[in-house]
Amino acid sequence: MSTAAPAARTGQVLADLLPASRVRDAALVLGGAALTGLAAQIAVPVPGSPVPVTGQTFAALLVGTSLGAGRGLIALALYAVAGVAGVPWFADGGSGAGAPSFGYVLGMLLAATVVGALARRGADRGAWRTAATMVLGEAVIYAVGVPYLALSTGMSMSAAVAAGLTPFLIGDALKAVLAMGALPTAWKLAGKR
Repeated sequence: MSTAAPAARTGQVLADLLPASRVRDAALVLGGAALTGLAAQIAVPVPGSPVPVTGQTFAALLVGTSLGAGRGLIALALYAVAGVAGVPWFADGGSGAGAPSFGYVLGMLLAATVVGALARRGADRGAWRTAATMVLGEAVIYAVGVPYLALSTGMSMSAAVAAGLTPFLIGDALKAVLAMGALPTAWKLAGKR
């Protein structure tokens, strides 16, 4: 008799380990949006940059990997739409689409979708694959956020990279390290890998 836990089916994300229902999906989407909004309130100003360091990107990537591409996209879309509508849950309690950092919010929509699709293929089950997935998600966020920062402030692209990318690289590396421990551990605790 084997005591090994059954392997997770291909195509599962952590959220799929909960009993399936529309109520579950709605709660996960609302929870993902709320988690991102709460994490955005952890904001540290960066001298010389209109973009603070926040927990928002880490939360958005965790939401994408944990919920999968579809639910992750919907959760981040809800977060973005509610913030534009006036819910003060962007960085530093901000709202609306006028902030120079709003491009990062848009990038999170795409990043949650990308990392969620990769998680369905098992990219969140090993430490190094998880780290690579998080780094790719961060790159997607910057690919949208930095050009938006340049356009919204009139900065050159090199100035936008200096203000909106370079100061965040060490923090992003730390976020990837946290994720490479947290997500594979969650799968292990669930008894599935």
